[in-house]
Amino acid sequence: MAKDSSFDVVSQVDMQEIDNAYGQATKELKQRYDLKDTGSKIDLDKRAKTITITAPSDFTVKQIIDIIQSKLIKRKVDIKSISWGKVENAAGGNVRQVGTIIEGIDRDTAAKINKDIKAQKLKVKVTIEEDKVRVSGPKIDVLQEVIAFLKEQDYGRPLQFVNYR
Repeated sequence: MAKDSSFDVVSQVDMQEIDNAYGQATKELKQRYDLKDTGSKIDLDKRAKTITITAPSDFTVKQIIDIIQSKLIKRKVDIKSISWGKVENAAGGNVRQVGTIIEGIDRDTAAKINKDIKAQKLKVKVTIEEDKVRVSGPKIDVLQEVIAFLKEQDYGRPLQFVNYR
């Protein structure tokens, strides 16, 4: 009997690309005439994996988020990889919004992926391993169907398919 083929479903983010996008967005914030003297700022915390925007108004925060997202898109980072929280009041009459960088697949999302694959009634085995999902099966064509199916779904985070063997 032939050995099963498999692949892993993961959600990874290249922090170097996010850092580069942050640098470009900060530079644009300092140069753009409508944002230059507003006192707005962007902070990237690599350890906590958060991006914090502080600005004088909600409208300015939204403009800065658009700048960050455009820089991320240019660097081929999926904008779903950042989950933006609610706008909060900050010191000095400013507002703050924190974006959390999503990495890994949590248990709930992994269970939903598992359930969705099983609902397709394809002959594959799904295993949840920490922050990834392993899909294995005897036929490579069936695994490619699973990948195509998962690409069509929206789980609120970018998915990559690695270790295809």
